[in-house]
Amino acid sequence: MTTSAETDEQTYQVVANDEDQYSVWPADTDPPAGWHPQGFTGTRAACLAHIDEVWTDMRPRTLRIAAQS
Repeated sequence: MTTSAETDEQTYQVVANDEDQYSVWPADTDPPAGWHPQGFTGTRAACLAHIDEVWTDMRPRTLRIAAQS
């Protein structure tokens, strides 16, 4: 069985917010306020795979910083 992420042909971009949380957003649309393109585009599945590689700590940035103090 295929999922919608596997059959979606639209191009997406990887975006992140100021807390280093990641998401995918249609590449032909500006991301919402507070979210910034990360320079990776592709299929939804490729973007999700990229996020799996780079988003290794799910904690928001402020929580990670507080834990180091």
